[in-house]
Amino acid sequence: MPHHIKEAQPMSNAKLVRDLMTVGVPTCKWETPIKDIARYLLEHHVEAMCVLDGEGHGIGVVGELELVSAHGKGNLDELKAEDIMSEGVPELAADIPLTVAAQMMKDQGVRIAYMNHNSGGIIYPAAFISYRHILRHIAAENEKDLKDLGLAAERKSPIEQFIERRDEARRKAGL
Repeated sequence: MPHHIKEAQPMSNAKLVRDLMTVGVPTCKWETPIKDIARYLLEHHVEAMCVLDGEGHGIGVVGELELVSAHGKGNLDELKAEDIMSEGVPELAADIPLTVAAQMMKDQGVRIAYMNHNSGGIIYPAAFISYRHILRHIAAENEKDLKDLGLAAERKSPIEQFIERRDEARRKAGL
């Protein structure tokens, strides 16, 4: 192999939750219509949204299971997040081994768990890990396959994120 081509480095199996978690959590308010939640999950390829109360505290989760289970619970056009959410926000610590996290998630029957942050007495979800993260770890052939996950992932600055969101809103509004 030529010296200028680096061989792919094998992955370490001793990953921690923080190595794979996604920082930033999709959230919705308790009164969000479930149709909006379903649309968001599909458009953004995420498994669930954390439901927040009026003060910003995480109070529940709405994911694919809750949405599919909504059939028979009333008029789908009128149901809100609070009507179908799983109460409580499953929590894991960011510094535990991935193998422990996977077992805990399986034991608790949750497909997504959150790392919460306390800011001025408001506890809100700041990061999450899901079965999809664990599957990506299993399927990855090397560290490069996971470079967009975890605390070390390259992220856009807040101003870059703001500009992207603003421009997207303008596009949707036809401006």
